Amino acid sequence: MERVTGMALWRQIETELAGEIQAGLLRPGDRLPTESELAARFQVNRHTVRRAVAALQESGVVRVEQGRGTFVQEDVVDYQVGKRTRFSENIVTLNRHPGGRLLRALEIPADGEAARNLGVRRGTRLILIEHLREVDERPISVSTHYFVKQRCDGLIEAYRECGSITQALFRVGIKDYLRDVTRVTARLPDADDARLLQQPRTQPVLVSEGVNVDLQQRPIEYALGRFSGQRVQFVFRP
Repeated sequence: MERVTGMALWRQIETELAGEIQAGLLRPGDRLPTESELAARFQVNRHTVRRAVAALQESGVVRVEQGRGTFVQEDVVDYQVGKRTRFSENIVTLNRHPGGRLLRALEIPADGEAARNLGVRRGTRLILIEHLREVDERPISVSTHYFVKQRCDGLIEAYRECGSITQALFRVGIKDYLRDVTRVTARLPDADDARLLQQPRTQPVLVSEGVNVDLQQRPIEYALGRFSGQRVQFVFRP
């Protein structure tokens, strides 16, 4: 890098790295060299490098994953929200690979919020299923799903067998369901969600609250998803 008089070193490093990314020398998903490697390359201290990387992160050019490193930001996932919102179908339509893992599945009594959204009394037995969702092996959301046990008995066992909520609901007798309402807000993640999404707690998540109903308009699912705000944008369809 040729030093430029009157421009801060960290800004020169930011400009140099941004140019390499724009030129395709560093491609989406590529991992940047470590702070030590960049400091040696540019002959500066690590604090200067850290400030340059922070500027790239703030502008959305790179993302920093705790414990893993700094990566060139990939394209944002267009997540379709409509009458039938299905995670795997959404991602496959984009020619990308859906994945993830189950975090927990258990029965709980309904608290006030879940009871209100599902139209049941507080304390009603619910089934809770929570999972981490990934696209191309990159985490994008942590989703917690609540179901009325009386309407979906056997759902946990069915989900463990097939790994799909839609298929599991079909197995327990719910052949189809529709999205009744979706609410989206933004907030900072808690420590667990930040760890699972591999992002700093200072980066917002998009919180999606959804209620799905069966074909008789009875609420069957209340879902609370926390999506990485830098990796996902919602596209609403009628």
